[in-house]
Amino acid sequence: MIAFVNGRVAAAGPDGAVVEVGGVGLAVQCTPATLAGLRVGERAHVPTSLVVREDSLTLYGFADDDEKTVFELLQTASGVGPRLALAMLAVHDPNALRRAVATEDLNALTKVPGIGRKGAQRIVLELKDRLGMPLDGADGDTPAPSFAAAAWRAQVHAGLTNLGWTARDADAAVDAVAAEVDGQDTSDIAALLKLAMRKLSR
Repeated sequence: MIAFVNGRVAAAGPDGAVVEVGGVGLAVQCTPATLAGLRVGERAHVPTSLVVREDSLTLYGFADDDEKTVFELLQTASGVGPRLALAMLAVHDPNALRRAVATEDLNALTKVPGIGRKGAQRIVLELKDRLGMPLDGADGDTPAPSFAAAAWRAQVHAGLTNLGWTARDADAAVDAVAAEVDGQDTSDIAALLKLAMRKLSR
């Protein structure tokens, strides 16, 4: 079990990063919010979860231990594998997921690509007692800070600069995306980052 990696961030992309540890580059799949906190060329401490399959070993990385814990708990539900668990954390932060499950908010869960209404009902049924309530007394009516309105701009901006674009280019791309998605759901950071990259590649 690889509990964390600690080393220089050698590369970063829209879906993951490469962290150099002891001369070896470890590919780590991450959520956009986690990637936003990584800087190419700088050292990082990334909590990880190793998923072993017959034909692969995949390392998933997280912003903190709480996100890692929720990732592993999500996979105890029927039909939830590591990719879907990561997608859930890309759309909702850990407290938002705890809140959605605790309050049986199926609409919030079905915002995640790959989760339909029946799947959301199953997740609520199986995880309600395992995930628990939101931490730190988070108010169920208040969006978590990292997913509040406009927070996506900082995450997408950081993702673009990590990928090598200048801050000026990132500013322009984020403004263009903001104009396009005005009034729409902006919880899918990965989709917003890819949209920004498409605008920059034109």
